[in-house]
Amino acid sequence: MARIRVLVVDDHRIFAESLAAALAAEPDVDVSAAGSGPAALRCLERATAEGRRFDVMLVDADLGAVAGTAAGAVPSQREPGSGSGPPPAPDGIALVAGVRVSHPGVRAVVLAERDDPRRAAHALQAGASGWVAKDCSLSRLLAVIRGVLREETHLPPALLTGVLRELTAARKHRTDSERLVESLTPREHEVLRCMVAGLGRKDVAARLFLSPHTVRTHMQNVLGKLGVHSTLAAVALARRAGVRPADLAGDVVERSGQLA
Repeated sequence: MARIRVLVVDDHRIFAESLAAALAAEPDVDVSAAGSGPAALRCLERATAEGRRFDVMLVDADLGAVAGTAAGAVPSQREPGSGSGPPPAPDGIALVAGVRVSHPGVRAVVLAERDDPRRAAHALQAGASGWVAKDCSLSRLLAVIRGVLREETHLPPALLTGVLRELTAARKHRTDSERLVESLTPREHEVLRCMVAGLGRKDVAARLFLSPHTVRTHMQNVLGKLGVHSTLAAVALARRAGVRPADLAGDVVERSGQLA
């Protein structure tokens, strides 16, 4: 009998341990539990190193202790160049996004206290394969676990219409964002990529061999063309449009004969 390895991630210890015990009673399920995002990432890394990879991760949507600096995690947005302190901890959906990158073979199912079409849509966009209410039956949860391993996506029927509406709206926002980004000049696009990478004005100037004053003008032009009023808003729009951050390690920007 093929074993299914499940990792339960929830910072409510009693819930996590109770769910793990219930799942472990199944003859084909092996379960581990983690009480935080960093603990979950350590479990995943250790299992990979030992050749015992997890198949499914059940993660609390409201997980409150995910480290923003963990490998592959998605940091909370903040103004680039605004300081070096750690960002606020993202929630369980951000953990799903990080695990999707660092451990793509793990199927993620989000456990939620309440149905929320917007957050469920965000979870799917982050790479989750399912959204399940915490008060669902054990048999329902097991069906979801086995279903996602067959590449199925599971949502409560009551959420389908709302999730589809949210995903459609997200696609429209992405299209609108792409159109705005396409209005930028090549130099402005490169400045935007530096902004997405978190560089401040002086760092952008040094990277692009421009004066800080010129970079400031480019940044103002970027904000104006994108129709936003802050660097943070510009970065959020750029991410929706799929703009990649400047590769600070590998990209080399050469001096150009063109005027800035």
